[in-house]
Order: sequence, then structure tokens, then C-alpha cells
Amino acid sequence: MNQNELIDVTREAIMLIIQIGTPVMMVGLIVGVAIALLQALTQVQEMTLVFVPKILAIFAAIFVLLPSFVVLLTDFMDKIADRIIGG
Repeated sequence: MNQNELIDVTREAIMLIIQIGTPVMMVGLIVGVAIALLQALTQVQEMTLVFVPKILAIFAAIFVLLPSFVVLLTDFMDKIADRIIGG
């Protein structure tokens, strides 16, 4: 494996990480902003109120998106295995 192939694999891996992480982080961001807005409107300043809904929303997003994550990871592994077999 030469330097260009290694750079290509690394680029693909970084893009895969971004593709998998972005939806989950966006769910956390949206829920966090919604809870912060609710806290600002009701003047309830409880610090722990943000964490439980965010954790539940992130776990739900991971659970819902897990099949697509598996497809992305399987395709990436197939590409890596083909490169290993191809030499």
C-alpha cells in the first residue's frame, strides 16, 4: 500500500466518522437548544434538567439510525477487504 492509497483510506474513514456522528450530534444539539429555550421561558434553572432528555434522545437516535450505520460500516469494511485482497 503506497502513500496515496493510505491517504485515500484515511480520507474515507474520516468521512465515515462524520457521516455516522453528524446525525447523532444534531439530535443532541436540537434537544439541547429546545431544553435551553424551555428553561429560559419558564425560568427553571436546573442544571441536570438538560442531560436526561439529551441522553434519551441520543440513544433513541442511535437506535433508529443503527441499521444505516451498519450498512455504512459494512460497505467501508468491504472496500478495505477488497484492497487487502487486491494487494
